Amino acid sequence: MTSFTFAQGYKIGDEAMNFNLKNIDNQMVSLSEYSSEKGVVVIFTCNHCPFSVAYEDRIIALDKKYKDLGFPVVAINPNDPISYPEDSFENMKIRAKEKGFTFPYLFDENQEVYPVYGATKTPHVYLLNNENGKFVISYIGAIDDHSKDASQVEKTYLSNAIDALLAGKKPEPNLTKAVGCSIKVKK
Repeated sequence: MTSFTFAQGYKIGDEAMNFNLKNIDNQMVSLSEYSSEKGVVVIFTCNHCPFSVAYEDRIIALDKKYKDLGFPVVAINPNDPISYPEDSFENMKIRAKEKGFTFPYLFDENQEVYPVYGATKTPHVYLLNNENGKFVISYIGAIDDHSKDASQVEKTYLSNAIDALLAGKKPEPNLTKAVGCSIKVKK
């Protein structure tokens, strides 16, 4: 197991708290709504970060591949839109429509969810496994090993972690370093 230290937030094996955030369709979405799923892929992402933008097509592909297998994607924008207007709720709606997002794109408007998870980057992935009705953190980190160019990817960390859970195994590695832009905190 690789070791990274984070100031705070979830660790592998922790139970994820429920959240209730506004989706781009103006409906509230909570983690508890996914209780019938095998798990959930929570990805903290945004509109303006070039790393997040580079991953958008890969996130859509992951959702299309895994949601029918019980691991849907839920994207959460943690950024302060005052600092980065491109990350406003209205711009989230526009970006999701332009890209054809197949998953909920939620706004952590009060910046209450990302610190609990310990997310520091966009994108930052948390793979939750449904263990007897509790969502347990099973993988934290990067989507894959090449943030800029999908054609250069050699290690598909997130896909491998989901495949391991589907096979009844623990992901290995279960922790990688998220690469991206820092989360923009309200002043």
